[in-house]
Amino acid sequence: MSLRYLDALEYCDGDVCVAPIALRVPPARTGAMARRDALVKRSTDIILALAALALLALPMLLAAAAIRLTSRGPAVFSQERIGLNGRPFRMLKFRTMRHQADAPPCRQATRHDPRVTWFGALLRHTSFDELPQLLNVLAGSMSLVGPRPHAPGTCVAGRPFEAITSRYAARHCVKPGMTGLAQVRGWRGETDTEDKLIHRLESDLEYIATWSPGRDLLIIGRTLVEVLRMRNAY
Repeated sequence: MSLRYLDALEYCDGDVCVAPIALRVPPARTGAMARRDALVKRSTDIILALAALALLALPMLLAAAAIRLTSRGPAVFSQERIGLNGRPFRMLKFRTMRHQADAPPCRQATRHDPRVTWFGALLRHTSFDELPQLLNVLAGSMSLVGPRPHAPGTCVAGRPFEAITSRYAARHCVKPGMTGLAQVRGWRGETDTEDKLIHRLESDLEYIATWSPGRDLLIIGRTLVEVLRMRNAY
């Protein structure tokens, strides 16, 4: 049963019976991680983020220099996103748009977005613009794997994400991630319809309910494959 139908049940006056077997989100975990699980996940984040930074430090420095040389403005910018327990944090990215184009009010990037520079388009197509978030991971505001963080007030069809379904806030019981189950399933890019948001949210809640260290490693591996394929990245 999709989240859309579960939301609809809130407005029913009579008694409703829902068979557990129909639920698409497993009930294994519905809240914050146990202390031991959180420690394992944090340790994995630190080890892998440090290894990635050691490997990618030089390419990242070259990318930063190229951004400064090809367009006006800083190489890296930060943008407010919603994090663990709904608290805001500043997420880092390589700047891919013309300076000031990322200023509030925030709106989602679209395919062939005119705000994106030619070098920024290359960074987006390869997902290289996301690499500064490794610093967010080391700082503890993000994880390598988790629901992708959204900017406050992001809308679809004129409605804020949190107004689409009452279960939206449940994705904030874990740290947001650089990648996630929704992304490796193909739900990335612009969220321009309610159905896309629902599909992403279902994957996010499934990830939270079924988390394991092995699944994190599997998602990271699948992410690397998707990055090499460069599909639906803009």
